[in-house]
Amino acid sequence: MERELLLLGLLRDAEMHGYQLNEFIDSHLDLMVDLKRPTAYRLLDKLADRGWVTYHEEREGNRPPRRVFAITPAGEKAFQRLLRTSLAKFEPAVSPGNIGLLFLQALPPLEAAQLLQARRAKVEGALGQVQAHEAHHRGTSFLLLHQARYLGAELEWLDEVIDRIKSEEPSGLTTQKY
Repeated sequence: MERELLLLGLLRDAEMHGYQLNEFIDSHLDLMVDLKRPTAYRLLDKLADRGWVTYHEEREGNRPPRRVFAITPAGEKAFQRLLRTSLAKFEPAVSPGNIGLLFLQALPPLEAAQLLQARRAKVEGALGQVQAHEAHHRGTSFLLLHQARYLGAELEWLDEVIDRIKSEEPSGLTTQKY
């Protein structure tokens, strides 16, 4: 649903060919949206099959023809429905690496702290990238703000956990239950 919403929403602003859509996503939403090129092309075909988008082929010079997509009135209705559903929906964040936290006590405390510090550096790098992005319209600024707050909370949490691990007795982590 979210991916369809994204493609329809981008096509509301302008007709685009698949490459343009993917370039916009890669350039402006890469840290907040996980949509691979093959998946985007497959979804565009599905949206066309549903009648939510149309396309015409365009050719530049000797290049192969490309499809230029546009949203249809049915696509606009679908967009509005998907938008309302998306905004009212809540799903807990599930981060890769969370399961490892369940077994953190299986590592020596120093190693556990070092691994979490490596994770922290990656989160800090992602936050820097989000903060460097420019908002292209009002919705983008809300998405960037949300991502920045999420990453900031992750940093605070990591700092707290790392401090707790460092303050424990050398054997404390292996017997401590969280």
